[in-house]
Amino acid sequence: MVPRPPKSAPAAPRPDGRAPTTIALANQKGGVAKTTSVASLGAALAEHGLKVLLVDLDPQACLTFSLGVDPDTVERSIHDVLTGAAAVDEVVLTCDEGVDLVPSAIDLAGAEAMLLPRPGREYVLRSALEGADTAYDVVLLDCSPSLGVLTLNALTAADGVIIPMPCEMLSHRGVGQLLDTVADVQKILNRDLEVWGILPTLFDGRSNHAREVLADVGERYDLPVIEPPIPKTVRFAEAPAVGRSILSTARTSKGAQAYRDVAASLLARL
Repeated sequence: MVPRPPKSAPAAPRPDGRAPTTIALANQKGGVAKTTSVASLGAALAEHGLKVLLVDLDPQACLTFSLGVDPDTVERSIHDVLTGAAAVDEVVLTCDEGVDLVPSAIDLAGAEAMLLPRPGREYVLRSALEGADTAYDVVLLDCSPSLGVLTLNALTAADGVIIPMPCEMLSHRGVGQLLDTVADVQKILNRDLEVWGILPTLFDGRSNHAREVLADVGERYDLPVIEPPIPKTVRFAEAPAVGRSILSTARTSKGAQAYRDVAASLLARL
């Protein structure tokens, strides 16, 4: 893992002249496979030839670790971007599997306190990304498990939000609160934000309960359900240990194929 070399000139824009499509994966509940989904979808979209930027907005830096970067050795991170100490392009790392990463580190935990007194604090990430490398096709934001300033920044910067949700009844709790927050963001901060749907994760097709939850979730929230559901498998836990996504560590697994299918279903919106 090496930092991207300095650029002598701005990167060329996308051939069609459009800005990157920015997608936030958000759920204030932890353990719902947000980070796994960001890493796996990023790798799957890169397989289609897209230029992908992943942004780790969680102080726990799980995405950073999962992509083979030691958060304790990161010199500059998203914390520096949000506090104005660095531009996005100055902290980007080039990772395996054809994706770039804006890493996180533990000092991000103090960023919310630093942003609170700042006017327009919800727009800091959006402004930073607008000044970043316009050659990216898609930017995926791995949100922290909260509805604080960092998640508000992600929703304000995003074109769409995907809600990973395990196929367990208790996981319904909190989704309504997240959707209320999204509605507030749409009214006040980002009128163009769209909820792209719920992504069912940790799905056990052998369980009647999981199948019932999957059948119920779309109607309960009147939202699209992104298919196929992501199966529960130990392969997901094994991948971060080698700093790669499941698309590299278990290429032919059902989990890898599910994320490839989800990525393919998103292509038309990018």
